[in-house]
Amino acid sequence: MGTRLARALRVLDLTAAQHNALQHAAWTPGISAAEIARRAGFTPQSMGTAVNTLVDRGLLARYEHPSNRRTVQLVITDSGATLADQAREVVERLDREALAVLAPAERTVVHSLLLRVLAELNPDALPSLDRHGEGSEVA
Repeated sequence: MGTRLARALRVLDLTAAQHNALQHAAWTPGISAAEIARRAGFTPQSMGTAVNTLVDRGLLARYEHPSNRRTVQLVITDSGATLADQAREVVERLDREALAVLAPAERTVVHSLLLRVLAELNPDALPSLDRHGEGSEVA
C-alpha cells in the first residue's frame, strides 16, 4: 500500500511526509511541524524537510506563534488547500481499491480494528478520537 501511495502522490509532486503535512495543516491551522511529525509518525527531520519544500512551493506559510517565539505555526495556503484536496481524493481512491475485495461489513470491522491498533501504537495520530475507535476519520 505504501508503494501504491508513493506512486500516486508522485503524480501530484508530493511525498508521503509532504502529504501528511498538508493534510494536518488543513485540519489544524497553526499546527507545528513537530506536532505533525508526532501525529504522522515521521521523524522531526524528515517532516522539517517536507515542510521546507512545501513553504518554498507556496503551499504552506509559516507564522511565529503569538506567545512562544520558538514555535512556528503552519497555515495552508489556498493553492496548498487545493492540492491537499486532490491528494485526499487520491488516498480515498486507493483505500477504496484496496478494500474492494471485502464485503461492506468486513470493511467496517477492518477499519475499526485498524483504528484500535493505531490508537495503541501511536495515540498522537488520532487526536480527535476518544481512543476507543469512536470519532472522526484519519488519513
